[in-house]
Amino acid sequence: MKYNAVIVAAGQGARMGAGKNKILLTLSGIPVIIHTLRVFENDPDCTGIVLVVNEPEKAAILELLNFYQVSKVIELVKGGKERQDSVYNGLSGLAGNGEDIVLIHDGARPFVTLRHIGRVVECASRSGAALLAVPVKDTVKQVSDRKVLKTLERKSLWAAQTPQAFRLPVIMEAHRSAKKRNLMATDDASLVELLGQEVEIVEGSYRNIKLTTPEDMIIAEKFLEEEEKIDADRSRV
Repeated sequence: MKYNAVIVAAGQGARMGAGKNKILLTLSGIPVIIHTLRVFENDPDCTGIVLVVNEPEKAAILELLNFYQVSKVIELVKGGKERQDSVYNGLSGLAGNGEDIVLIHDGARPFVTLRHIGRVVECASRSGAALLAVPVKDTVKQVSDRKVLKTLERKSLWAAQTPQAFRLPVIMEAHRSAKKRNLMATDDASLVELLGQEVEIVEGSYRNIKLTTPEDMIIAEKFLEEEEKIDADRSRV
């Protein structure tokens, strides 16, 4: 099923401590954002990408898109004060672009697979809203002032990922409603939940990490080394 994508790449990456936007850091010599974009570039069902960026980085990102021949980015949109504002700007950039389904994805999640993208798109086409998530592996404590209030039931806890997929009218209504009510949420599915609409879970992969800290970059390099070895082994068969 065809879809458009909004890829959010306008963060500051303070926890990375790199002195620049983490999506411009390199993995195996290639910027993180290019690794992410290539997943969607290689998906025949993706018809267009709106890329949300920091205004001062726009020229540099345009150069990267040209150098790495990324052709599906139809518009670069300026990021907002918060991630929620950035996503809304990106969704607004899709107006009149044709597809009913939109995926919202973090620019710093380069390991999502086409298989998982296809599953979340299919689910959203039926239900209106879906997201990738994985079961929580650790015991989770609810804490206040560094004191445990209670231990949460792990069987019912899932860690949300992106992409999150929606019918475009559903997610636009959710964002507009949140703006009117001055509500902020940590992800887009939460805004749809606030409308009272169900959001379906599609089980994702623990490899679909968001690059947030220096340790994540070390893990990401290992993932790429594994992928390169698999590709090399296949080429010898």
